[in-house]
Amino acid sequence: QVRLAESGGGLVQAVGSLRLSCVASGRGFTKYGMSWFRQAPGKLWEFVAAIVWSGGSTTYADFVQGRFTISGDNAKNTVYLQMNSLQPEDTAVYYCALRSRLTYGRASDFVTQSDYDYWGQGTQVTVSS
Repeated sequence: QVRLAESGGGLVQAVGSLRLSCVASGRGFTKYGMSWFRQAPGKLWEFVAAIVWSGGSTTYADFVQGRFTISGDNAKNTVYLQMNSLQPEDTAVYYCALRSRLTYGRASDFVTQSDYDYWGQGTQVTVSS
């Protein structure tokens, strides 16, 4: 069983910053890639960013526009999402996901929910104007 635990969400004013963390724990799992998705109230899930551990490739949704950075610490089984210049439209629950299937590719190959095998419970990010 794999568990993903997100942290770092909260309330921030517009143009502020937050850093989300997600720790993967469990036994016997492989960690090919990790990602962040989000869901705002009444809206569909959105891909935010992904990282592949082998090679370290990353990819971002278009709306990120250079404001967010995904990074990871392989030894700690942890992925981070540094979010800068936050805007009210970034308000959402942010979910961490892990891909354990070893299908080789770049991060840009894994941008849909079906590409991931395990999910966290989510952390709320609220940006006030």
